[in-house]
Amino acid sequence: MRRRTVVLCYHAISDEWRHDLAVTPRALELHLRSLLLRGFRPVSAGEAVERGGRALHVTFDDGFRNVGPGLPVLERLGIPATVFVVTSYAGDGGPVGVPELAAERDRHAEHLATMDWDALRALVERGVEVGSHTVTHAHLGRLDDAELARELRDSRGRCEDELGRPCRYLAYPYGEHDERAQRAARAAGYRAAFALASGADARNRYAFPRVDLYGYDGVVRASVKTSPLGRPLAKALWRLRRVGRGAA
Repeated sequence: MRRRTVVLCYHAISDEWRHDLAVTPRALELHLRSLLLRGFRPVSAGEAVERGGRALHVTFDDGFRNVGPGLPVLERLGIPATVFVVTSYAGDGGPVGVPELAAERDRHAEHLATMDWDALRALVERGVEVGSHTVTHAHLGRLDDAELARELRDSRGRCEDELGRPCRYLAYPYGEHDERAQRAARAAGYRAAFALASGADARNRYAFPRVDLYGYDGVVRASVKTSPLGRPLAKALWRLRRVGRGAA
């Protein structure tokens, strides 16, 4: 039953930003309505981890400012959400600064802007859970033990100080984790930590799986990716898409 739980991972919701990380509000709604029609019930992050079953929860990584257009969709459908924030960006709401997005930041820094603490407090008032995506969005496997502990501990503490409520959940940057990162997440005081597909296990609350959805995921692809055979089938579709692009 626990394996039937679907936790979705999005990044940005935007009609203007043409990037794989950005899903339109319309596409978000189609994804979610499809899952509701399949009998998934909306639950909080805690319920998804603790109870399992045919449950649905939505998460957003990085704390992008343009998560905002997705909130009315979630509220209309009654689906709880968690936003995972990189605390070093939240001080001034600056753009996400990871090297992988350097070229995009040079061209479209406005789309990479993040929510500052005032915006995150407003988000909490709307009933959205705020969790940690570490201090700097580092590749955790490249850090020594002390650096890893600081990334997880300090981000949790900053969230709690700024928002005045417990920071209960962590999302691993890039979905990357191993047993050492899981132990560090537990030691830092998180109730659970969310991964992506690689190495994830719904029986392990510190490697809880999510399904990542992107701008190229229509309803059919999203349905495949959220099915029991979603991961292998999604990889096959991705390879076909790449071949098609090359042929064109």
